[in-house]
Formats: sequence, C-alpha cells, structure tokens
Amino acid sequence: MKSAEDRMDAGTIVTLQIAREVPPNGYFLTNGTRDVLLHYSEVVGSVKPGDNVDVFLFHDTEDRITATMRKPLIQLGEVKLLEVADIHPRFGCFLEMGLGRQLLLPASELPEAKELHPKPGDRVYVLLAHDRQGRMTAKLAGERELSALSFRAPEAWKNTNVDAIVYKPLQMGTFVVCDGGVLGFGAIGMIHEKERTRPLRLGETVQVRVVFVRDDGRVNLSTRQPKQIGRVEDADRILAFLRERPNGAMPYSDETSADIITARFGISKAAFKRAVGKLMKDGLVTQQGSWTHLKKEE
Repeated sequence: MKSAEDRMDAGTIVTLQIAREVPPNGYFLTNGTRDVLLHYSEVVGSVKPGDNVDVFLFHDTEDRITATMRKPLIQLGEVKLLEVADIHPRFGCFLEMGLGRQLLLPASELPEAKELHPKPGDRVYVLLAHDRQGRMTAKLAGERELSALSFRAPEAWKNTNVDAIVYKPLQMGTFVVCDGGVLGFGAIGMIHEKERTRPLRLGETVQVRVVFVRDDGRVNLSTRQPKQIGRVEDADRILAFLRERPNGAMPYSDETSADIITARFGISKAAFKRAVGKLMKDGLVTQQGSWTHLKKEE
C-alpha cells in the first residue's frame, strides 16, 4: 500500500520538485518516488530543474496522471458551484473547472426527467470525487454537504426577494440554496410545488420570495407574487385575452376544471377565480354558466 507521501491522486494539489527537462514535452516532476509530467503548456511563469512547484494533478486523454500549474476551481473533496459548459445526451454535463478542460457530472447524477436537466450557463453545486479508476468525477452536492456549508437565514429576510440556485428538483418541492451575498455560502430553502409557477430545473437561478423563516434557519419560498399583486397582474392578462377573443367571450369560468385553467393561463384555479372576481367587481366582465364575457358598454 502506498504511503501518503507516495500518492499522486487526481484532483489534489501537491508540491513536487522539477527533476529534469525533457524537450519537446516539458518537465518531469518527482516526489522522490514517482515522476509525473508537467507539459510546457501547463507551466505558469518561469521554472527550471531543481525548483519546487505546486501543481494540480489530473488524468490526461490517455489516462496518465499529469500535472498543471494552473489553479483549479475545485479540489478533491471540496464542494463548489461550477458552471455547466456543455451537455452530452448520453454522458451527462461537462462543468468548467478553470483549467481549460472540463469536469464530467455523469448522467447517473441527473434527474430522471429530461426537462429538469441543467442547461449551458446554469450552475450546479458539486463535490469533486473519484470514480472506480481513480479519475476525477463530479457528484451532486446534497443535503449533508450543503447543510455543513450553509448559514441560518436572518428573520429580516421574510417578505423579501432573493436569488436562489436549484440543487434538488423534486415533484413535491424544489430545494434551493439562497444567495447570501456577504453572509457566505447560502441558506437552504424549499419551494413547495403549490408555490411554483412552473417546474424548476437543476442548476437554474430563480428569484424567490421568502414566505417564512423557520426556527432551524431554513426558509419557505415562493415564485408567485403576493396575492394582491398577482390578482391585478392575472386580471390584466385575462382582460387582454378577452379583448382579443371573438365577441369578447371565452369558454372559461369558475366552473372550468383546475387542470384546464392552469394549462391555458399558467395560474391556479384559485388565482383565476380571484382575478375574474376582481374584473367582475370592477364591472368589466360577467359570467354565464361556463362562459366569461366582456361587459358591453351601455
């Protein structure tokens, strides 16, 4: 079994001595027991044999351990927020790690539903780990990893808007890390399915409203507007829809099923009823059975 001094693990930063130069490739570095290549293209600054250099270890395209003097965005065992650079339909997501090469987040780590997969430009919380061959791979950071790095949300957050990044999208709710700004890593929160206006994908950044700050410092969130604001916006949208309809009428009313309302207007049945109720109170519409009509001017 190799001692800690002999190990050269991908994903770690180690201090090695430049043993010799090997043109046209680069330099061989050594820890006294093992040698590793530092290619000329991976050198930062000026070096010479005999120097001690800090290098990051990774596997090259031929699965050989090699070194770079560039600084990575993540190291073995760390949790970081990395940007999605590219998507492969079979392999998974490729993440930027600051070395001019990318880190794979395997497809097995992604949600089953394709519509919940990240898109290029999204950012995901990942842990840098090893696969069975000792090569670098990304794993999604979960509850255990993120809880250790998160902070308790302040009570002052209630009824304010914050940006959040999705780290676990589920049908019953979406789990996010809320941006803490100068406070640090972030605060963990959940958007219940009834408080979402649409499904939210892994790695997506979304603005949320803090509905409640829990005793454990986590937050309940919503992507919906407060009812009084949402009612006005929904009413305006329904009124515009009616004005474009033939005869100013639509086959939707309080009697219409919730599924149809959500599919047509993207709002809940309750929100629809509040909006139409406002329009009726304002004397702009009337309802007859399953139909809603613009009120004709006298």
